[in-house]
Amino acid sequence: MNLLDTILGRENQAPEVLTSTEAFAAIALVAITSDAVLSEQQVRSISTVLSRLQLFSSYSEDIINKLLEKNLSILRHDGFNALFNAAKESLSPELREAAFAVAADLVMTETIVTEEEKNFLNDLYRALDIPCDIAIKILQVLMIKNQR
Repeated sequence: MNLLDTILGRENQAPEVLTSTEAFAAIALVAITSDAVLSEQQVRSISTVLSRLQLFSSYSEDIINKLLEKNLSILRHDGFNALFNAAKESLSPELREAAFAVAADLVMTETIVTEEEKNFLNDLYRALDIPCDIAIKILQVLMIKNQR
């Protein structure tokens, strides 16, 4: 942290600019870290999930990993909120519902969904301006998919 950061605080820095695909991946990453735990296995899971999506079909495994590393760097240096806000601002409107579905799926595949994760999904659908009825439908389908 430099002298200006100390005086002004990190929140006054210019927000990180992400491409729409980086923002999509960032939403998946913050979903996994919404319970404050991030394992190497979870990062690999995100990479696998992203590689299966049409949006990332032209991306090599190496490019996806570099994209995730950029997001992890923002997460480590600037924190959860900085990455979440950058992703929210950078994600194109046509990808918002898909990003919510992927994030929710990553959260709901875990054995236990924590209160933090539930709150995160609630905040996420609102932050992405997804209508409540659409968010509910997405979650209902995922509950069936994940046998809950």
